[in-house]
Amino acid sequence: MGGLGTFLTNNFADFWSYTGFANATPWTFVMMLVGVCLIYLAVKKDFEPMLLIPIGFGILIGNIPFTIGGDFDLYSDGSVLNVLYQGLESGWYLPLILLGIGAMTDFSALISNPKLMLVGAAAQLGIFGAYILAMVLGLDPTQAAGIGTIGGANGAIAIFLASKLSPELIGAIAVSVYMYIALIPKIQPMIMRLLTNENERTIKMKPARQVSHTEKVMFPIIGLLLTCLLIPAALPLLGMLFFGNLLKESGVTRRLAEAASGILLDIVTIFLGLTVGITMTAKSFFTSGTVYTIVLGFLAIVIATIAGILFVKLLNMFLKNGNKINPLIGNAGVAAPISARVSEEVALEYDSTNYLHMHAMGPCAAGIIGAAIAAGVFIGLLM
Repeated sequence: MGGLGTFLTNNFADFWSYTGFANATPWTFVMMLVGVCLIYLAVKKDFEPMLLIPIGFGILIGNIPFTIGGDFDLYSDGSVLNVLYQGLESGWYLPLILLGIGAMTDFSALISNPKLMLVGAAAQLGIFGAYILAMVLGLDPTQAAGIGTIGGANGAIAIFLASKLSPELIGAIAVSVYMYIALIPKIQPMIMRLLTNENERTIKMKPARQVSHTEKVMFPIIGLLLTCLLIPAALPLLGMLFFGNLLKESGVTRRLAEAASGILLDIVTIFLGLTVGITMTAKSFFTSGTVYTIVLGFLAIVIATIAGILFVKLLNMFLKNGNKINPLIGNAGVAAPISARVSEEVALEYDSTNYLHMHAMGPCAAGIIGAAIAAGVFIGLLM
Protein backbone atom coordinates (compact mmCIF):
# COMPACT_ATOMS: atom_id res chain seq x y z
CA MET A 1 0.00 0.00 0.00
CA GLY A 2 2.88 2.31 0.77
CA GLY A 3 4.22 1.97 -2.77
CA LEU A 4 0.77 2.57 -4.27
CA GLY A 5 0.24 5.59 -2.03
CA THR A 6 3.55 7.07 -3.08
CA PHE A 7 2.76 6.39 -6.74
CA LEU A 8 -0.64 8.10 -6.49
CA THR A 9 0.83 11.02 -4.54
CA ASN A 10 3.56 11.54 -7.12
CA ASN A 11 1.08 11.31 -9.99
CA PHE A 12 -1.24 13.79 -8.33
CA ALA A 13 1.67 16.14 -7.72
CA ASP A 14 2.65 15.88 -11.39
CA PHE A 15 -0.93 16.46 -12.46
CA TRP A 16 -1.28 19.46 -10.15
CA SER A 17 1.92 21.02 -11.50
CA TYR A 18 0.36 21.16 -14.97
CA THR A 19 -2.88 22.83 -13.86
CA GLY A 20 -3.60 26.49 -14.22
CA PHE A 21 -4.14 26.77 -10.47
CA ALA A 22 -0.55 25.74 -9.77
CA ASN A 23 0.88 28.18 -12.32
CA ALA A 24 -1.37 31.14 -11.59
CA THR A 25 -0.35 34.27 -9.75
CA PRO A 26 -2.62 36.69 -7.88
CA TRP A 27 -2.45 39.03 -10.88
CA THR A 28 -3.77 36.24 -13.08
CA PHE A 29 -7.04 36.24 -11.15
CA VAL A 30 -7.14 40.04 -11.13
CA MET A 31 -7.02 40.01 -14.94
CA MET A 32 -9.74 37.38 -15.03
CA LEU A 33 -11.83 39.69 -12.85
CA VAL A 34 -11.19 42.49 -15.37
CA GLY A 35 -12.50 40.21 -18.13
CA VAL A 36 -15.61 39.36 -16.13
CA CYS A 37 -16.20 43.07 -15.41
CA LEU A 38 -16.05 43.90 -19.12
CA ILE A 39 -18.59 41.18 -19.87
CA TYR A 40 -20.80 42.50 -17.05
CA LEU A 41 -20.65 46.06 -18.40
CA ALA A 42 -21.51 44.80 -21.89
CA VAL A 43 -24.45 42.66 -20.74
CA LYS A 44 -25.93 44.78 -17.95
CA LYS A 45 -25.00 48.30 -19.03
CA ASP A 46 -24.97 47.77 -22.82
CA PHE A 47 -21.44 49.22 -23.06
CA GLU A 48 -20.23 48.38 -26.59
CA PRO A 49 -21.29 44.71 -26.24
CA MET A 50 -20.20 43.73 -29.76
CA LEU A 51 -16.58 44.30 -28.76
CA LEU A 52 -16.46 44.12 -24.96
CA ILE A 53 -17.93 40.61 -24.76
CA PRO A 54 -15.33 39.12 -27.17
CA ILE A 55 -12.55 41.14 -25.49
CA GLY A 56 -13.69 40.14 -22.00
CA PHE A 57 -13.87 36.46 -22.91
CA GLY A 58 -10.53 36.74 -24.70
CA ILE A 59 -9.02 38.04 -21.46
CA LEU A 60 -10.25 34.91 -19.68
CA ILE A 61 -8.71 32.71 -22.38
CA GLY A 62 -5.45 34.64 -22.49
CA ASN A 63 -4.90 34.45 -18.75
CA ILE A 64 -5.28 30.69 -18.34
CA PRO A 65 -1.71 29.90 -17.21
CA PHE A 66 0.31 27.13 -18.83
CA THR A 67 3.18 25.19 -17.30
CA ILE A 68 6.27 27.35 -17.24
CA GLY A 69 8.63 26.02 -19.86
CA GLY A 70 5.98 23.71 -21.30
CA ASP A 71 5.75 22.74 -24.94
CA PHE A 72 2.39 24.37 -25.66
CA ASP A 73 0.85 27.80 -25.25
CA LEU A 74 -1.72 29.95 -27.06
CA TYR A 75 0.81 31.06 -29.65
CA SER A 76 2.32 27.67 -30.49
CA ASP A 77 2.48 26.78 -34.17
CA GLY A 78 -0.64 24.95 -35.18
CA SER A 79 -2.80 26.50 -32.48
CA VAL A 80 -6.11 27.84 -33.81
CA LEU A 81 -5.68 30.95 -31.66
CA ASN A 82 -2.22 31.44 -33.11
CA VAL A 83 -3.73 31.55 -36.59
CA LEU A 84 -6.41 34.02 -35.47
CA TYR A 85 -3.79 36.18 -33.77
CA GLN A 86 -1.98 36.68 -37.07
CA GLY A 87 -4.90 38.80 -38.27
CA LEU A 88 -4.34 41.19 -35.38
CA GLU A 89 -0.55 41.13 -35.53
CA SER A 90 -0.39 41.71 -39.28
CA GLY A 91 -3.20 44.26 -39.16
CA TRP A 92 -5.62 42.82 -41.70
CA TYR A 93 -8.65 42.60 -39.39
CA LEU A 94 -8.87 46.38 -39.09
CA PRO A 95 -9.08 47.33 -42.81
CA LEU A 96 -11.87 44.77 -43.14
CA ILE A 97 -13.73 46.50 -40.33
CA LEU A 98 -13.27 49.84 -42.13
CA LEU A 99 -14.70 48.16 -45.24
CA GLY A 100 -17.84 47.33 -43.26
CA ILE A 101 -18.02 50.80 -41.73
CA GLY A 102 -17.74 52.35 -45.20
CA ALA A 103 -20.57 50.13 -46.43
CA MET A 104 -22.77 51.40 -43.59
CA THR A 105 -21.85 55.09 -43.68
CA ASP A 106 -23.95 57.72 -45.40
CA PHE A 107 -21.76 60.70 -46.32
CA SER A 108 -24.74 62.73 -47.60
CA ALA A 109 -24.63 65.23 -44.71
CA LEU A 110 -20.95 65.86 -45.40
CA ILE A 111 -21.40 66.13 -49.17
CA SER A 112 -24.30 68.57 -48.83
CA ASN A 113 -22.38 70.82 -46.43
CA PRO A 114 -18.63 70.51 -47.08
CA LYS A 115 -17.84 73.03 -44.30
CA LEU A 116 -18.55 70.22 -41.86
CA MET A 117 -15.36 68.52 -43.06
CA LEU A 118 -13.46 71.31 -41.31
CA VAL A 119 -15.32 70.62 -38.06
CA GLY A 120 -14.34 66.95 -38.20
CA ALA A 121 -10.76 67.96 -38.97
CA ALA A 122 -10.65 70.35 -36.01
CA ALA A 123 -11.73 67.58 -33.64
CA GLN A 124 -8.59 65.64 -34.56
CA LEU A 125 -6.72 68.09 -32.33
CA GLY A 126 -7.69 65.58 -29.66
CA ILE A 127 -5.37 63.04 -31.26
CA PHE A 128 -2.45 65.40 -31.69
CA GLY A 129 -3.04 67.13 -28.34
CA ALA A 130 -2.87 63.83 -26.47
CA TYR A 131 0.18 62.87 -28.54
CA ILE A 132 1.99 66.04 -27.46
CA LEU A 133 1.01 65.51 -23.82
CA ALA A 134 2.31 61.95 -23.95
CA MET A 135 5.60 63.14 -25.39
CA VAL A 136 5.90 65.77 -22.66
CA LEU A 137 5.39 63.02 -20.08
CA GLY A 138 8.31 61.11 -21.59
CA LEU A 139 6.54 58.35 -23.49
CA ASP A 140 8.06 56.84 -26.59
CA PRO A 141 6.73 58.53 -29.78
CA THR A 142 5.20 55.28 -31.00
CA GLN A 143 3.34 54.79 -27.72
CA ALA A 144 2.28 58.44 -27.69
CA ALA A 145 0.83 58.07 -31.20
CA GLY A 146 -1.12 54.94 -30.28
CA ILE A 147 -2.58 56.57 -27.18
CA GLY A 148 -3.40 59.80 -29.00
CA THR A 149 -5.46 58.00 -31.61
CA ILE A 150 -8.00 57.17 -28.90
CA GLY A 151 -9.15 60.77 -29.42
CA GLY A 152 -10.55 59.75 -32.79
CA ALA A 153 -13.05 57.51 -30.97
CA ASN A 154 -12.78 54.86 -33.68
CA GLY A 155 -11.73 51.50 -32.32
CA ALA A 156 -10.62 49.99 -35.63
CA ILE A 157 -8.29 52.89 -36.43
CA ALA A 158 -6.86 53.03 -32.90
CA ILE A 159 -6.19 49.28 -32.80
CA PHE A 160 -4.71 49.31 -36.31
CA LEU A 161 -2.22 52.00 -35.35
CA ALA A 162 -1.39 50.24 -32.08
CA SER A 163 -0.73 46.98 -33.93
CA LYS A 164 1.79 48.80 -36.12
CA LEU A 165 3.48 51.12 -33.63
CA SER A 166 2.81 50.05 -30.04
CA PRO A 167 1.63 46.42 -29.85
CA GLU A 168 2.51 46.28 -26.16
CA LEU A 169 -0.36 48.72 -25.50
CA ILE A 170 -2.90 47.24 -27.88
CA GLY A 171 -5.07 45.75 -25.14
CA ALA A 172 -5.12 48.90 -23.02
CA ILE A 173 -5.83 51.06 -26.09
CA ALA A 174 -8.66 48.79 -27.25
CA VAL A 175 -10.37 48.73 -23.86
CA SER A 176 -9.91 52.48 -23.38
CA VAL A 177 -11.29 53.52 -26.77
CA TYR A 178 -14.40 51.34 -26.52
CA MET A 179 -15.05 52.28 -22.90
CA TYR A 180 -14.80 55.97 -23.71
CA ILE A 181 -17.05 55.57 -26.75
CA ALA A 182 -19.64 54.03 -24.44
CA LEU A 183 -19.17 56.89 -21.96
CA ILE A 184 -19.50 59.69 -24.55
CA PRO A 185 -23.12 60.42 -23.45
CA LYS A 186 -21.72 61.04 -19.96
CA ILE A 187 -18.56 62.94 -20.95
CA GLN A 188 -19.62 65.28 -23.73
CA PRO A 189 -22.88 66.98 -22.57
CA MET A 190 -21.26 68.82 -19.68
CA ILE A 191 -18.53 70.15 -22.00
CA MET A 192 -21.10 71.17 -24.62
CA ARG A 193 -23.15 73.13 -22.08
CA LEU A 194 -20.06 74.76 -20.60
CA LEU A 195 -18.76 76.05 -23.93
CA THR A 196 -22.03 77.30 -25.46
CA ASN A 197 -24.73 79.77 -24.50
CA GLU A 198 -28.47 79.34 -24.92
CA ASN A 199 -28.61 81.37 -28.13
CA GLU A 200 -25.96 79.14 -29.73
CA ARG A 201 -27.66 75.96 -28.57
CA THR A 202 -30.92 76.98 -30.25
CA ILE A 203 -29.42 77.79 -33.66
CA LYS A 204 -31.49 76.03 -36.32
CA MET A 205 -29.54 74.88 -39.33
CA LYS A 206 -30.89 74.84 -42.86
CA PRO A 207 -32.22 71.48 -44.01
CA ALA A 208 -29.53 69.57 -45.86
CA ARG A 209 -29.93 69.72 -49.61
CA GLN A 210 -30.74 66.58 -51.54
CA VAL A 211 -27.53 64.84 -52.65
CA SER A 212 -27.61 63.24 -56.08
CA HIS A 213 -26.67 59.65 -56.84
CA THR A 214 -23.77 60.87 -58.97
CA GLU A 215 -22.36 62.87 -56.04
CA LYS A 216 -22.62 59.87 -53.75
CA VAL A 217 -20.76 57.67 -56.25
CA MET A 218 -18.07 60.24 -56.95
CA PHE A 219 -17.40 61.05 -53.29
CA PRO A 220 -15.51 57.83 -52.37
CA ILE A 221 -13.51 57.99 -55.60
CA ILE A 222 -12.49 61.62 -55.17
CA GLY A 223 -12.05 61.14 -51.42
CA LEU A 224 -9.66 58.23 -51.96
CA LEU A 225 -7.55 60.09 -54.50
CA LEU A 226 -7.31 63.32 -52.52
CA THR A 227 -6.53 61.76 -49.15
CA CYS A 228 -4.30 58.87 -50.15
CA LEU A 229 -2.27 60.80 -52.71
CA LEU A 230 -1.54 63.20 -49.86
CA ILE A 231 -1.04 60.56 -47.10
CA PRO A 232 -0.27 57.22 -48.83
CA ALA A 233 0.29 55.49 -45.47
CA ALA A 234 -3.43 55.87 -44.76
CA LEU A 235 -4.34 53.73 -47.79
CA PRO A 236 -5.05 50.46 -45.89
CA LEU A 237 -7.70 52.26 -43.84
CA LEU A 238 -9.09 54.88 -46.19
CA GLY A 239 -8.90 52.60 -49.22
CA MET A 240 -11.19 50.07 -47.55
CA LEU A 241 -13.45 52.75 -46.04
CA PHE A 242 -14.07 54.40 -49.40
CA PHE A 243 -14.33 51.06 -51.21
CA GLY A 244 -17.04 49.94 -48.81
CA ASN A 245 -18.87 53.21 -49.32
CA LEU A 246 -18.68 52.84 -53.11
CA LEU A 247 -20.22 49.36 -52.79
CA LYS A 248 -23.08 50.94 -50.87
CA GLU A 249 -23.67 53.96 -53.05
CA SER A 250 -23.12 52.47 -56.51
CA GLY A 251 -26.59 50.93 -56.42
CA VAL A 252 -25.48 47.84 -58.33
CA THR A 253 -23.49 45.96 -55.64
CA ARG A 254 -26.10 45.76 -52.91
CA ARG A 255 -25.24 42.15 -52.06
CA LEU A 256 -21.55 42.99 -51.66
CA ALA A 257 -22.34 46.01 -49.48
CA GLU A 258 -24.66 43.93 -47.31
CA ALA A 259 -22.02 41.21 -46.97
CA ALA A 260 -19.31 43.74 -46.04
CA SER A 261 -21.49 45.51 -43.48
CA GLY A 262 -23.18 42.35 -42.24
CA ILE A 263 -21.74 38.88 -41.95
CA LEU A 264 -18.14 39.79 -42.84
CA LEU A 265 -18.07 42.65 -40.34
CA ASP A 266 -19.57 40.43 -37.63
CA ILE A 267 -17.04 37.64 -38.18
CA VAL A 268 -14.05 39.98 -38.16
CA THR A 269 -15.39 41.75 -35.07
CA ILE A 270 -15.54 38.43 -33.21
CA PHE A 271 -11.97 37.53 -34.15
CA LEU A 272 -10.66 41.01 -33.44
CA GLY A 273 -12.23 41.27 -30.00
CA LEU A 274 -11.18 37.78 -29.00
CA THR A 275 -7.56 38.16 -30.07
CA VAL A 276 -7.25 41.64 -28.51
CA GLY A 277 -8.49 40.16 -25.26
CA ILE A 278 -6.02 37.28 -25.44
CA THR A 279 -3.11 39.75 -25.59
CA MET A 280 -4.22 41.33 -22.29
CA THR A 281 -2.24 39.26 -19.84
CA ALA A 282 -1.35 40.47 -16.36
CA LYS A 283 2.26 41.00 -17.43
CA SER A 284 1.34 43.26 -20.35
CA PHE A 285 -1.63 45.07 -18.80
CA PHE A 286 -0.47 46.09 -15.34
CA THR A 287 2.16 48.58 -16.44
CA SER A 288 2.65 52.33 -16.30
CA GLY A 289 1.79 52.41 -20.01
CA THR A 290 -1.76 51.26 -19.21
CA VAL A 291 -2.19 54.07 -16.69
CA TYR A 292 -0.98 56.62 -19.24
CA THR A 293 -3.31 55.11 -21.84
CA ILE A 294 -6.40 55.40 -19.65
CA VAL A 295 -5.68 58.96 -18.46
CA LEU A 296 -4.43 60.39 -21.76
CA GLY A 297 -7.15 58.59 -23.72
CA PHE A 298 -9.77 60.37 -21.64
CA LEU A 299 -8.03 63.71 -22.20
CA ALA A 300 -7.89 63.00 -25.94
CA ILE A 301 -11.70 62.64 -26.06
CA VAL A 302 -12.13 65.82 -24.00
CA ILE A 303 -9.72 67.83 -26.17
CA ALA A 304 -11.40 66.58 -29.35
CA THR A 305 -14.82 67.61 -28.05
CA ILE A 306 -13.60 71.06 -27.01
CA ALA A 307 -11.77 71.62 -30.30
CA GLY A 308 -14.80 70.70 -32.40
CA ILE A 309 -17.17 72.98 -30.49
CA LEU A 310 -14.79 75.95 -30.35
CA PHE A 311 -14.02 75.62 -34.06
CA VAL A 312 -17.71 75.87 -34.93
CA LYS A 313 -17.97 79.00 -32.76
CA LEU A 314 -14.98 80.46 -34.61
CA LEU A 315 -16.41 79.50 -38.00
CA ASN A 316 -19.74 81.15 -37.15
CA MET A 317 -17.95 84.49 -36.83
CA PHE A 318 -17.48 84.40 -40.61
CA LEU A 319 -20.90 83.05 -41.57
CA LYS A 320 -24.03 85.07 -42.24
CA ASN A 321 -27.19 84.64 -40.20
CA GLY A 322 -29.13 81.75 -41.60
CA ASN A 323 -25.97 79.90 -42.55
CA LYS A 324 -24.55 79.50 -39.07
CA ILE A 325 -23.74 76.07 -37.65
CA ASN A 326 -25.03 74.97 -34.27
CA PRO A 327 -21.92 74.49 -32.07
CA LEU A 328 -23.58 71.48 -30.45
CA ILE A 329 -22.61 69.40 -33.48
CA GLY A 330 -18.92 70.16 -32.95
CA ASN A 331 -18.67 67.27 -30.49
CA ALA A 332 -19.53 64.81 -33.29
CA GLY A 333 -16.12 65.27 -34.87
CA VAL A 334 -14.82 62.53 -32.59
CA ALA A 335 -16.30 60.11 -35.16
CA ALA A 336 -18.31 57.82 -32.89
CA PRO A 337 -21.91 57.74 -34.22
CA ILE A 338 -23.19 57.97 -30.66
CA SER A 339 -21.80 61.52 -30.50
CA ALA A 340 -24.26 62.62 -33.20
CA ARG A 341 -27.12 61.38 -31.04
CA VAL A 342 -25.68 63.33 -28.10
CA SER A 343 -25.69 66.49 -30.25
CA GLU A 344 -29.39 66.10 -30.90
CA GLU A 345 -30.29 65.14 -27.32
CA VAL A 346 -28.64 68.24 -25.87
CA ALA A 347 -30.20 70.49 -28.54
CA LEU A 348 -33.67 69.13 -27.83
CA GLU A 349 -33.30 70.10 -24.18
CA TYR A 350 -33.38 73.77 -25.24
CA ASP A 351 -35.68 73.54 -28.29
CA SER A 352 -37.93 70.53 -28.71
CA THR A 353 -38.09 71.10 -32.48
CA ASN A 354 -34.34 71.41 -33.15
CA TYR A 355 -33.30 68.08 -34.62
CA LEU A 356 -29.55 68.01 -35.25
CA HIS A 357 -28.78 64.34 -35.74
CA MET A 358 -28.47 64.40 -39.54
CA HIS A 359 -26.38 67.58 -39.43
CA ALA A 360 -24.12 66.06 -36.76
CA MET A 361 -23.48 63.04 -38.97
CA GLY A 362 -21.43 65.32 -41.23
CA PRO A 363 -18.65 66.01 -38.67
CA CYS A 364 -18.95 62.39 -37.52
CA ALA A 365 -18.24 61.06 -41.03
CA ALA A 366 -15.47 63.63 -41.45
CA GLY A 367 -14.02 62.50 -38.14
CA ILE A 368 -13.63 58.94 -39.41
CA ILE A 369 -11.68 60.22 -42.40
CA GLY A 370 -9.66 62.60 -40.21
CA ALA A 371 -8.72 59.89 -37.71
CA ALA A 372 -7.56 57.60 -40.53
CA ILE A 373 -5.47 60.42 -41.99
CA ALA A 374 -3.93 61.08 -38.56
CA ALA A 375 -3.07 57.37 -38.26
CA GLY A 376 -1.48 57.50 -41.70
CA VAL A 377 0.60 60.51 -40.69
CA PHE A 378 1.90 58.68 -37.61
CA ILE A 379 2.68 55.54 -39.63
CA GLY A 380 4.50 57.55 -42.26
CA LEU A 381 6.58 59.42 -39.69
CA LEU A 382 7.27 56.76 -37.09
CA MET A 383 7.52 53.40 -38.87
